[in-house]
Amino acid sequence: MIQIAVLGYGTVGSGVVEVINTNHSSINKKAGEEINIKYVLDLRDFPGDTIQEKIVHDYNVILNDPEVRIVVEVMGGVEPAYTYTKQALLAGKSVCTSNKELVARHGAELLEIARERNINYLFEASCGGGIPIIRPLNSSLTADEIDEITGILNGTTNYILTCMFQEGAEFDVVLKRAQELGYAERNPEADVEGYDACRKIAILSSLAFGQQVDYEDIYTEGITGITAADILYAKKLGMSIKLLAYSKKEGNCFYAMVAPALLGPNDPLYSVNGVFNAIFVHGNVLGDAMFYGSGAGKLPTASAVVSDVVDEAKHLHRSIMSFWSSQKLELTDISHSRKPFFVRAKGELSRDLPKVQEIFGPVTPVTVEGTQGEFGFVTEVISEAEYQEKAEKLGTVISRIRVRTV
Repeated sequence: MIQIAVLGYGTVGSGVVEVINTNHSSINKKAGEEINIKYVLDLRDFPGDTIQEKIVHDYNVILNDPEVRIVVEVMGGVEPAYTYTKQALLAGKSVCTSNKELVARHGAELLEIARERNINYLFEASCGGGIPIIRPLNSSLTADEIDEITGILNGTTNYILTCMFQEGAEFDVVLKRAQELGYAERNPEADVEGYDACRKIAILSSLAFGQQVDYEDIYTEGITGITAADILYAKKLGMSIKLLAYSKKEGNCFYAMVAPALLGPNDPLYSVNGVFNAIFVHGNVLGDAMFYGSGAGKLPTASAVVSDVVDEAKHLHRSIMSFWSSQKLELTDISHSRKPFFVRAKGELSRDLPKVQEIFGPVTPVTVEGTQGEFGFVTEVISEAEYQEKAEKLGTVISRIRVRTV
């Protein structure tokens, strides 16, 4: 029997308990041994819940119990999760987690500690909820050199943009509904400003490129500036708007960014809607691959956590996880990154297009009903720095959205 402890009995923690209880027989068969939850750490008590008999309030009870071989950290936040995780690994206990913030900040260090002790620190649930992506990067794609990872990594923002697209509604209206349905937090900042997706792409990039990518270095832009008018233009262009997180290697340059983008119908991410997430990976041998599924939610995330528990149970004395160097990967300034831009500008198309063309060169103009005193256009491929310079020169830009090309 393998004894485990769960740190935190919130949404994901209770989901982990539920998944293990529901699929107990098949999980044990896959692990090769019986998995038993011995402790659940939480500040609260749960009278009337069968979990109460396992509740402890002092982490040292778990840390000092030699029977506990695996610790499941689903507390969230950096502290005390970091301290507890490090103490568990130093004590020879494997740890698995869904904590993207902790992995993004301290993943390299914690992986190194686990490797030195022939145990494991696994975090499948930290990047795509129920979508398996860490394991493929760690094993299935090890023959490849990954040069691009692009993903829809946040279910909340994808739900909001999908509803705006389908209904023509404004951001604030859909956000309120998402909160009522439980798809968005009361304070949705981490999701709608892109911070959640930023941490996830930092983890995936660190794994793919083998060096520490600090999420603080990644240019991040959320969806709060996307309007119903932007949706009208996107529809006229036959495109959709998604919040994309991407990292890309071009020669000796590494770019990473989180920002809304226009996608055409030939893009594999174009039709990923609702709370679903998808991750597109390009390798120099494999070519293109895409991973799709439910990116968030109690049970999908818990399922990914429990899959790590099973992996750790099968490899109690052997480290199976790749680790990335703590040496920092220097990202190239995004001002050098090149792509087309969709631009909305004040004025009249027939009158002001010549000036636009004089500044931006050849463009694809677009107008839509329902907007007055403005028009749109799509530029050719230019750098971020060139766009900024030209936009300032034009002086009438309302907004811009980057265009993803495949």
